[in-house]
Amino acid sequence: MPLTKLLFKPGVNRETTSYSNEGGWFDVDKVRFRFGFPEKIGGWIKRSASSFLGTCRALHPWMTLSQDKFIGVGTNLKYYIDQGGEFIDITPLRLTAGAGDATFSASNGDATVTVTETAHGAVKSDFVTFSAAVSLGGNITAARLNQEYQIATIVDDNNFTIEAREVADLGAITVDGQYTPTPVLASAGDTGNGGTLTVAAYQVNVGLDTTVFGNGWGAGTWGRGTWGSAANVNVLTETLRIWSHDNFGQDLLINVRDGGVYYWDAAVGLGTRAVNIVDLAGSVSAPTIAKQVLVSDRDRHVIVFGCDTESNPGVQDPLAIRFSSQESLTDWATSADNTAGELRLGSGSEIVTAVETKQQILVYTDESLYAMQFLGPPFTFGINLISEKTSIMGPLAAVAVEDNVFWMGQQQFFAFAGTVQQIPCTVRDYVFDNFNYSQTEKVIASVNGQNSEVWWFYPSASSENVDKYVVYNYIEQVWYYGNLARTAWMDQGIYDDPIAASQDGYLYEHELGFDDGSTTPATAISAYIESSQVDIGDGDNFAFISRLVPDVTFLNSTASTPSATMTLKTRNFPGGNYLQTLGTPVEKTASAPVEQFTQKIDVRLRGRSFAFRMSSEDTGVSWRLGSPRLDIRPDGRR
Repeated sequence: MPLTKLLFKPGVNRETTSYSNEGGWFDVDKVRFRFGFPEKIGGWIKRSASSFLGTCRALHPWMTLSQDKFIGVGTNLKYYIDQGGEFIDITPLRLTAGAGDATFSASNGDATVTVTETAHGAVKSDFVTFSAAVSLGGNITAARLNQEYQIATIVDDNNFTIEAREVADLGAITVDGQYTPTPVLASAGDTGNGGTLTVAAYQVNVGLDTTVFGNGWGAGTWGRGTWGSAANVNVLTETLRIWSHDNFGQDLLINVRDGGVYYWDAAVGLGTRAVNIVDLAGSVSAPTIAKQVLVSDRDRHVIVFGCDTESNPGVQDPLAIRFSSQESLTDWATSADNTAGELRLGSGSEIVTAVETKQQILVYTDESLYAMQFLGPPFTFGINLISEKTSIMGPLAAVAVEDNVFWMGQQQFFAFAGTVQQIPCTVRDYVFDNFNYSQTEKVIASVNGQNSEVWWFYPSASSENVDKYVVYNYIEQVWYYGNLARTAWMDQGIYDDPIAASQDGYLYEHELGFDDGSTTPATAISAYIESSQVDIGDGDNFAFISRLVPDVTFLNSTASTPSATMTLKTRNFPGGNYLQTLGTPVEKTASAPVEQFTQKIDVRLRGRSFAFRMSSEDTGVSWRLGSPRLDIRPDGRR
């Protein structure tokens, strides 16, 4: 009998039953589609041996005038600049206390040191750096005091504790972003208070790594004081710590969501911290609080969203938009002599995010979508309502691809290409029926341009952290999904390959090799794809499968004998168990003149329908599936 070609429709479909999706793919992990055929995704390696503190949810690449390549890395604890794989801490300061305002006390035999500072404004896990302190008289020496500490506990508004440690003892940092150094115990001689010259420099309050669920965006109480206070920064503790950032020429602008806007000057160098724009020389009416900052590439205005207004500084208006005068970081006062200005949206309760395209900026509220466009003088910017019937999952759930924008909404996916369109999704129920809706802010939209893909990383129902992804291939218009924990992503461009952040505190370069480089040595990526059931005949008769003729390429594999497993599974009824399963490795045997591999696989399987599965579990293996053939003959009805 002639062989039957297995030719499946591209993409994965979970919107129907496996039986009704005959001729399609039904389950997948670590596999993508290229020209309609499935292939294993590329691997990843650690960018460097250096790690960062906290969970990263923001990456931004740029290049200076001197051709230095940088990556901005924003975590819930810090803000870093990555240069060549090294993380340089540029986290802004919120307060530098006066000399002698901070004093210390210690107890014999205890590493806990109590710091007294009136109205310190700190929260647990904040970072503070002491300088000019003198020894307490014993083991707690000046050198051990004068370094950066992470606050262990908050006693009250005027007191907190640190755990004394050796000088620069940073080698015991856990992957959850906490210091766990070897403690230094105070001795009986540690009776001093650190002297009268101690200076305490407090970094901006750390943020949450997990959203405290409430009703709607920004649910919950506002934080620890008044906005604009020199000694205190208000933090919305119920929501995730998210940074936005953009480069202003070769310099960097960063904003901690619902906090201040900060500026880092590349010319000053990596040894300096970002500073609040209100503290820049010549700053006039600069915003003190915002949800997001970006620089309009077309016209060079700095724009902030969900900010305080010019007439009511320090009080956040979640629907306000302000922009500086053109080419200026400091001139925010509306005047006939400049192009600074202010807009306010009329729909929704707060701005969720803004995404810049080549032609305009899309601004999302919790219930609507606006387009913001540069008009020029005298109005500078105009804004138009595009849709009142759209939703977005979180501040990081949208991404631009040229002039198109893709985003994950509540229970559906959307695209904008002049108009808002719902994207037909063949895995919608699979994604949204297994989703942790208390952690929607953790959804990360990203682009893998070399493969024409938009990825969304999201937390499944049983996880508080990102553990899954769903992919839309916008060229082939197909969907697939899998399991992978990534908390931030940036596409290739300035750097040759995509770079992503993981929960383990490392950055990874993707689409390199074929293995999981999070371990040493690298481990195999477990990849598979499985078809829906395929009727044998019309499904009313049994049939017998006796032979499988593979069609696969192991192009570019680095394993000496790359192989993958092809599995056939038969069943008698759509809802029944698979009764017979046979999986056999398919091995590459030669590369010239053409790639050669296992010629055929002899099997003995009987049933009314079957499913086909392709998988690999070995290191150094790359594969792309073609069109395998089966030898099938009728086998009666008993």
